[in-house]
Amino acid sequence: MSQTKQQHSFQAEVAQLLHLVTHSLYSNKEIFLRELISNASDACDKLRFEALNQPGLYEDQPNLEVRVSFDKAARTLTIADNGIGMSQQEAIEHLGTIAKSGTKDFMSRLSGDQKASATEQGQLIGQFGVGFYSGFIVADRITVESRRAGLPTAEGVRWMSAGAGDFEVEQIERGQRGTSVILHLREDADEFLNAWKLKQVIAKYSDHISLPILMEKEEWKESDKEGEPGEMVKTGEWETVNKASALWTRPKKDITDEQYQDFYKTISHDHENPLAWSHNRVEGNTEYTQLLYIPAKAPLDLWNRDKAAGVKLYVKRVFIMDDAESLMPSYLRFVRGVIDSSDLPLNVSRELLQESRDVRLIRDGSVKRVLSMLEDLARHDRHEAGDADAEVQDVVSDEDKAKEGKYSQFWAEFGAVLKEGLGKDFANRERIAKLLRFASTTSDAVSVSLAQYKARMKDGQEAIYYITADTLAAAKNSPQLEIFKKKGIEVLLMTDRVDEWALGYLHDFDGTPLQSVAKGAVDLGTLQDEEEKKAAEEAAESFKPMLAKLKEALKDKAEDVRATTRLVDSPACLVVQEHGMSTQLARLLKQAGQSAPESKPVLEVNPEHPLVKKLDGSVHFHDLAHILFDQALLAEGGLPEDPAAYVRRVNALLA
Repeated sequence: MSQTKQQHSFQAEVAQLLHLVTHSLYSNKEIFLRELISNASDACDKLRFEALNQPGLYEDQPNLEVRVSFDKAARTLTIADNGIGMSQQEAIEHLGTIAKSGTKDFMSRLSGDQKASATEQGQLIGQFGVGFYSGFIVADRITVESRRAGLPTAEGVRWMSAGAGDFEVEQIERGQRGTSVILHLREDADEFLNAWKLKQVIAKYSDHISLPILMEKEEWKESDKEGEPGEMVKTGEWETVNKASALWTRPKKDITDEQYQDFYKTISHDHENPLAWSHNRVEGNTEYTQLLYIPAKAPLDLWNRDKAAGVKLYVKRVFIMDDAESLMPSYLRFVRGVIDSSDLPLNVSRELLQESRDVRLIRDGSVKRVLSMLEDLARHDRHEAGDADAEVQDVVSDEDKAKEGKYSQFWAEFGAVLKEGLGKDFANRERIAKLLRFASTTSDAVSVSLAQYKARMKDGQEAIYYITADTLAAAKNSPQLEIFKKKGIEVLLMTDRVDEWALGYLHDFDGTPLQSVAKGAVDLGTLQDEEEKKAAEEAAESFKPMLAKLKEALKDKAEDVRATTRLVDSPACLVVQEHGMSTQLARLLKQAGQSAPESKPVLEVNPEHPLVKKLDGSVHFHDLAHILFDQALLAEGGLPEDPAAYVRRVNALLA
């Protein structure tokens, strides 16, 4: 029985994506099979989970499986599963719109100035939940037949599209629950009408799928006609072509590095090998197995707050959910992997995940395991400047050599995310602090740890000095650094948007306070000799009348005006009070559309600078005072409140 076909248009972003897939050349065509098998496996996992409360969903097929078959005469390749299946409305929503995928992010990655190469496009397929569309890499037409578990056999659905902008949907009679994806192959995709090739691809990408992947057996048959070659023919029997056992349940000694890496690619849809992984069986009050990975590259949606992140949760090998956020804090959202618990109830809900004592223990154990992995990578990371934390050994193993440089790679991709842990994970704050890396006035490379900095502090130095800015150039050239450069005092340069917020939770490191050079009056303590202090006090005293005039002229802009010893070559700079919000953080909040408390900065002036001396008795005093303030604002990356007035004042003086 079939009802009238309905024609629908793809959502705009999906239509664009299909155009790219259809009209681009891919060096790695076989990626489509990994994606479609993963989708089939997910559908089976979802059925298994829903059937915990509704056993009837299994109907008369309790054994879940994925079948891959091909028809040379019809030039079709079919990936079928007996999983949860789709209703007609679900087929329209999942296969024709952007609703359940990251297609929009994917499209932005492939368009404009950042358009990826054909090779990279092929590798990126699947990282955004758009794996189904990769079928059009090898097919000029796709037919999907499905029936959702629990629906009558008359409520099956057939979805058809040539990937040209629209698709057809019709209701069909379908006795089999689950989904069959039928690819009508292009002329240049003959290799996928070959059992040997299909088995090779399945072994490469899907060997560790925990469900059996079945293919029809073949055997060699000689030709009945003399002089004609024989051929492989199907026997009608089905055989399992993957190991069909969950990798994390096997002993570590039986698993090769290549198998660990392939499993990572299967669960993450990443094409690169991970930087590190950890596979452990935890026993005690709570029993669980964890297989956790540190990726080599950040996904494009790393900063998308709407994107669910977390590890895959299984209970007694039964899949529960894909992104178990309760098992991994948001500052470790880059971690991929599997956690299989023996203690959680099979019908675990998201609410229970938030409240369960066992979940808290699993979460704490997993966080410690990830931090241990990072600490291990950091110990093996060697920089030209040397590493105060590393134990230099005469003999370096091949394993140690393989880890060199990996922490620097990790930090470049995920360092800004890890810093969030300072404000979100009080219990592990000290461990996170040891993992932080920064650029400094002695190294442009973002490689300086707080331990390294502390080890080379000058005698008498009482604080770890740092400055935050929008860019490395702005930080390096900030006027606030002049006295520190003159005295050879190292200052950490922080340029991530999260730095100012994160450092608000880290007041000291190993007993040494952290001090922003842009907050409060500069006090170098014993690093400033008595003659310098006396000269500064005398200059400030003689400069008091000028300071009073500047305060009056700038009363609407500056909270205070004071003489300073921190400046050497610049006439003025802006600072905030010791516990105030920096002007940079206030700018970032406003850019993000958030309200920032109204506060005025402090203008510090250099009494010895020629421009400041010129103020005394100048007929342009008022204009010069405002130019001095606005230039100090520009020097730290800000903009004058009234740029036009600033330009008029400068032009008037030049004229």
